[in-house]
Amino acid sequence: MDEGTTRPKRADARRNERTLLDAAAKVFVASGVDAPVRDVAAEAGVGVGTIYRHFPTRADLIIAVYRHQVDACAEAGPRLLADSASPYEALRRWIEEFVDFLVTKHGLAHAMRSDNAGFDALHAYFLDRLVPVCAELIDAAEAAGEVRSDLRALELMRGVGNLCIGAGTDPRYDARHVVGLLVDGLRRI
Repeated sequence: MDEGTTRPKRADARRNERTLLDAAAKVFVASGVDAPVRDVAAEAGVGVGTIYRHFPTRADLIIAVYRHQVDACAEAGPRLLADSASPYEALRRWIEEFVDFLVTKHGLAHAMRSDNAGFDALHAYFLDRLVPVCAELIDAAEAAGEVRSDLRALELMRGVGNLCIGAGTDPRYDARHVVGLLVDGLRRI
């Protein structure tokens, strides 16, 4: 194996990394991205050194958490399409997961904006992973005659994102409810 090639991680290493990322995400949601690394380590049940061995800087950890959460949202689409009673139901449930992702990640996105190049790369990753999933769900629901035929994934995702903006600053605002009204309006009459 040459120096430019990396070996794929073993299954247990991937599982351990997922545990660390899930713990970090939980701590970040509760305490913000500036929460002490020792809190992440405690949540994961590991030592602080383990966190730094996997993620040498806080920025590395934040970026990894963000990508991990994007991947989880992307992976949910096909699973929901296979497990739901209808394509519309799969789309509705995926939008709910997308809302949860957006509402809990606004702080992460804000923290990452200080590095425009890094933020731009993460935003591109977000779009590259999630727009096709949303499009697949819309196409399935449209083919089943359950939703309007003029829906576009990026427009829907931007609309949902805009409806989620106030969720972090006003405890009286229920983004999930408002987005639910939007999703109800997608149905073919």
